[in-house]
Amino acid sequence: MAPQAPGRKSAKRKQSEDDEEIAPPQQELHSTGVLEMLSDEEDEGDASSDDGEVDDFPEIVNESDSDDSGFDEEEDEEDEDEENESESDADSDDSLHVFPKAKTVTSEITNQPKIVYPEIEPNYDSDSSTEDTPNRVGNVPMHWYDDLPHIGYDINGKKVLRPARGDELDKFLATVDDSSAWTSAFDKNTQSEKPLTPEELDLIRRLYTNENPDSTYDPYEPTTEWFTGKGKEEVMPLSGALQPKRRWVPSKWEKQKVMKIVRAIRHGRILPSKPKSSSKFEPFAIWSEPSSSHPPPLPAPKPALPTNAESYNPPAEYLPTEEERKAWESLDPEDRERNYLPQKYSSLRLVPAYDRFVKERFFRQLDLYLAPRVQRVKLNIDPNSLIPKLPSPSSLKPFPNYRSLQFHHSNSRARCISVSPDGAWVVSGDENGNVSLWEIIVGREVKRWKFEGKIGSLAWCPRTDVSYFAVGIEDTIHFIIPPNVDPVVLSLTRTILAPATLPPAPTAPSPVKWVTPPSASWSLDTPILTINLTASTGMPTHFCWHRRGDYLASVSTGGIQGGVWIHQITRRHSQAPFKKIKGTVQSVLFHPLKPHFFVATQQYIRIYNLSEQKLVKTLLPGIKWISSMDVHPSGDHLIVGGYDRKLCWFDLELSEKPYKVLRYHSRAIRSLQFHPTYPLFASSSDDGSIQIFHSRVYNDLMTDPLIVPLKILRGHQITDGLGVLQVKWCGKNPWLVSSAADGSVAVWCS
Repeated sequence: MAPQAPGRKSAKRKQSEDDEEIAPPQQELHSTGVLEMLSDEEDEGDASSDDGEVDDFPEIVNESDSDDSGFDEEEDEEDEDEENESESDADSDDSLHVFPKAKTVTSEITNQPKIVYPEIEPNYDSDSSTEDTPNRVGNVPMHWYDDLPHIGYDINGKKVLRPARGDELDKFLATVDDSSAWTSAFDKNTQSEKPLTPEELDLIRRLYTNENPDSTYDPYEPTTEWFTGKGKEEVMPLSGALQPKRRWVPSKWEKQKVMKIVRAIRHGRILPSKPKSSSKFEPFAIWSEPSSSHPPPLPAPKPALPTNAESYNPPAEYLPTEEERKAWESLDPEDRERNYLPQKYSSLRLVPAYDRFVKERFFRQLDLYLAPRVQRVKLNIDPNSLIPKLPSPSSLKPFPNYRSLQFHHSNSRARCISVSPDGAWVVSGDENGNVSLWEIIVGREVKRWKFEGKIGSLAWCPRTDVSYFAVGIEDTIHFIIPPNVDPVVLSLTRTILAPATLPPAPTAPSPVKWVTPPSASWSLDTPILTINLTASTGMPTHFCWHRRGDYLASVSTGGIQGGVWIHQITRRHSQAPFKKIKGTVQSVLFHPLKPHFFVATQQYIRIYNLSEQKLVKTLLPGIKWISSMDVHPSGDHLIVGGYDRKLCWFDLELSEKPYKVLRYHSRAIRSLQFHPTYPLFASSSDDGSIQIFHSRVYNDLMTDPLIVPLKILRGHQITDGLGVLQVKWCGKNPWLVSSAADGSVAVWCS
């Protein structure tokens, strides 16, 4: 190492020279291979004259250090100022002895000089505020380190291990041996006990004694005269009003003191004063104590508070007129709204005594004695919370909401209707035997057929490759081909209804006869096929087609025999599926997906498996008389309507009892039907209205169906107590066709 110039020695060098131990000679450093480098300002002679020994540093004179400097006299003034400042700092440090003196020793490993500071003495008085915090994790929750062996990291990034902590017994023994244990607190950051300073102990003592935490606060400081003196006089005097209640703040400490006394009284630590003992006998009421076996009697009802009308000087609007007075006097006492008339007096001393005071008191006591008081539990329920939260009807469009056109049957009831599979044609029948075919778009009648007797039912074949419909009259079913049919469709329809070669006769003969007129007599005015039911069967009131269009089920009522018939068109065969059935059949349905057959009697609905020929389930709708029913296109839900105004929704996967029972019609339900494609269903009633509902069925079996009322359609007149007799949906559009007892057939569009 190169020697430094005498004039540029630092304070550390000066301290190292003042120590008792002296660095090893320079020769030893040369022997270890340390090079000696000279600066430009040093002379070579000075360097060669160094014999390896360290000279004593001369004393520092505050007045001048020019004698000790080995530099050139032409050195800058700035260097001299720096030297003076460093020397003065060194002197001040030596005099104050704030920092311990260091020693320069030779390292045993590198043989290089190093500075070693002495150990800190135990009695060294240092300020703990200058010490570095060993844990440098910051303000983070310490429970993050509960499962770790360390509690944080120091300033160098090393882990601060968790100090060992004993159990509760070790803590107790430590507090016994250490008299200052009560003056320490647990530090979560270091996970150890930290002694409290006298200032902190004084702050805790002040808080415990309900004093001001600030020790410099003087509660007895002299009063400041704010309103005394020149220029401080107030024009108006200070208010003497009491402080409002909103400014009162309850004392938390007083509440704790009161609760402490209350707990002591409850636990029996504080006993009340003993009652005064006296030898004098004091009577007491036997019946004043409440019975332990019976609940206490309810308090008597309080009389109503007086109003302005009972005042001795009521306002003018409360005083009755002469007509009101005469009307009040003419009524019986029990019919009067109140048993007095308001009167006006100029002063209270002019008010006479109440003449009915004794009588009213007597009757009130009589009421309290005779009238039993029953305690009724009142439920505080918000009425709006009972209403289900349903979506808005405007978000569930489209659905029919207005009547687009109307078709009339003169002087007769329009009993039945049917819509073609393509949704372009409507066929309707009345009680005079007229069957009309008209367009659903414009309402123009295209064709009319005349039959003898009432038209009981109409049903259009659901197949799209053929076009014909069935008409049910007394003991007969006619099949008619409409006009304006495509030649290909017409040819196929004739082939199915009137084949050139009849199918072979079934093994079991049927009493039902199938009749086809000769091909030469075929015309649009006559049916192409007629089914003659057995005698006394009655009028077919209900038709139901199978989804494939080959089977037609008919229900006949009104005859002696009646019953259900299933007709197969391709085989020209009719059979009665039931030899004997309990009750009168009202309606039948084919399941849209399974080989199941629904039969509705007056009070029950039975589901049969046609392939296995057995009963699957019996539904109990709870309706006195079933009028109609329809199955959902998915086949899992069924709706049933009755003449007792009920509509039952069945989930066929659940119980035999209805899932929902709706009562929204004021009179008997006549007809109802699901839309084949849209989530809608409609019901008609004798009250002349048609109810439209949104019925969304989810594939998730855990989700309940969504039933939302959408629209009430009114437009049909009630005739002879009958309203809307039948409703049918248009297959491809959200349109509805309805027929009513007033002879009108309406089309409702969206």
